[in-house]
Amino acid sequence: MDRIPMTREGFDMLRKELETLKKVDRPQIIRAIEEARAHGDLSENAEYEAAKDRQGFIEGRIGELEFKLAVADIIDPGKMPKDRAVFGSRVRLENIDTGETVQYQLVGPEESNIDEGRISITSPLGKAIIGKKPSDELVLTAPGGKRCYELVEIL
Repeated sequence: MDRIPMTREGFDMLRKELETLKKVDRPQIIRAIEEARAHGDLSENAEYEAAKDRQGFIEGRIGELEFKLAVADIIDPGKMPKDRAVFGSRVRLENIDTGETVQYQLVGPEESNIDEGRISITSPLGKAIIGKKPSDELVLTAPGGKRCYELVEIL
């Protein structure tokens, strides 16, 4: 069974979501199903069908999160080398064509969030960054065409 690399923050985020699903969402949906059953004929009860669908989603997500947490490999970015980009590294890149700079943290697929500056090591950009050193150039093909970046620094 493959391990899923994750930072402590990502692990805690998934664990919190699991706890909310079990302690808040699951009891709410059980009550909603009971209430919908009280309305009578289940064959034409849209509330009941919607509640059952939601219950299926919640139970599926609980199972998925329990699996991911069980196989999580928590990696401390502070203990990783700073001479090259590795899992957990925070990097600053400069787009060679535009001069625009961006900062990202390389994380596992379960905790990536581009709006928060966290990209997956399995994404095309993440794969291009892994193993690079400051001043290295990285080239990737994106849907909009070829992009060239320079790894300015590892933060």
